[in-house]
Amino acid sequence: MSDSGKLSPEVRAVAIVVIAGAIMSILDTTIVNVAIETLTRDLHAPLSTVQWVSTGYLLALATVIPLTGWAAERFGPKRVWMTAVAAFAMTSALCGLAWNIETLIAFRVLQGVAGGMIMPVGMITLAQAAGPARMGRVMSVVGVPMLLAPVLGPVIGGFLVTQVSWRWIFYVNVPIGIVGLVLASRLLHRDRAVGREGGTGHLDRLGLALLSPGVALVVFGLSKVATDGRVGTTGVLVPMALGAVLIGLFARHAWRTEYPLVEVRLLANGGFAAAAVTIVLVGAALFGGMLLLPLYYQVDRGLSALQAGLLLAPQGLGAAIAMNVGGRLTDRIGGGPVVVAGLAILSLGTLPFTQVGADTSYWVLGAALFVRGLGLGAAMMPAMASAYALLERHEVPRATPLLNVLQRIGGSLGVALLAVVLERRLGEIGPAASPTAVAEAFGHTYWWALALTTVAMLPALVLARAQRSARREAAASSTPPVPTPVG
Repeated sequence: MSDSGKLSPEVRAVAIVVIAGAIMSILDTTIVNVAIETLTRDLHAPLSTVQWVSTGYLLALATVIPLTGWAAERFGPKRVWMTAVAAFAMTSALCGLAWNIETLIAFRVLQGVAGGMIMPVGMITLAQAAGPARMGRVMSVVGVPMLLAPVLGPVIGGFLVTQVSWRWIFYVNVPIGIVGLVLASRLLHRDRAVGREGGTGHLDRLGLALLSPGVALVVFGLSKVATDGRVGTTGVLVPMALGAVLIGLFARHAWRTEYPLVEVRLLANGGFAAAAVTIVLVGAALFGGMLLLPLYYQVDRGLSALQAGLLLAPQGLGAAIAMNVGGRLTDRIGGGPVVVAGLAILSLGTLPFTQVGADTSYWVLGAALFVRGLGLGAAMMPAMASAYALLERHEVPRATPLLNVLQRIGGSLGVALLAVVLERRLGEIGPAASPTAVAEAFGHTYWWALALTTVAMLPALVLARAQRSARREAAASSTPPVPTPVG
């Protein structure tokens, strides 16, 4: 990499491959949601069963993430990534060929197992190739599909479902997967991920038995909150409690074992811990807000999923612009100040939605979405880059699953929280409520989204302060000594 901030040809090649996989795996988490009603009708299944097409995929995705660090060390990122992408493409084709709801759910679970490996292994490869000095630029590139997927998913899914067939929301992954495999075969090296000396390739079996089901149970409980709109049910409390216990037992085990599945001891570093908490809260604000935006357009304004997706485009545009600028600033001044500024902009862009009405101008909403996009682009990936910048090269494989699990839980937490608030508010006004009352319910829920963003400011400020102190110490240690006068 050059001092001008440009990525070297080697890192750009890795980034291209990672983006190809990210587009496929992240897009699939949003593109299917618009087809739920169609699946209910075409496969003659109740909504409660069809929901498992999404839930089963998310649970499998969350379960396999903790394995990615070990797999990258043991078999090499290139082999793992290509195997996962090939499996994802094949299981996508099987989903498109499903002949009833049971087979579709089973194939979606297999698809989730493959999809859970793609993004983390790609990030391990990219982080070790780029090094800490350029993580801002690298993450700004990788973050584009992460922030555009919630925008493009409903658009592409809505078009395919209405104009072609629901089966093509799965078939579309096959050509993307083939392109990714061709790129990976040509551009990725066969080197193994560099882990801790003596621990490379060591599988923490007890840690796996505790963490994977623990994460899956917590994500399941949070997804039940989001779909049911209630917290105090047995179906929510029992899996979340069991999951929390298993994750707690894993943390205790990982703190004591020499080579844990996920390196939780990194949280003892104040800067890394602040970055990790910021990732959780920004993920909650991002995915929680993305639940509300299309729902408002569809429920209150009566638009289709395709129209709602198109109206979300300004947020994606703002995010793409901000990530490019934010990545450069992160490498120059550190991610903390960039994240703080991003969260402030995100709060500014969210504020108009707290006052949303049944006839609010689409131009006003589009402008607010553009500002929200700027904030998201300057907050999410710089927070991730800040965490990676604090890692030694050998720490990356076992830290990446931790960051991905935290982001996944944060997103599920934000969706669950805002879904409960919205459901309760809509329940209070009743099914026959006027569009104005429904809009007020969305506005009330957006105050909670704004609160999530505000709370995320606290760890971001801690992160900025830690980075400022680290830069001062580095500058002091590099100051040349004053020469002693001769004579």
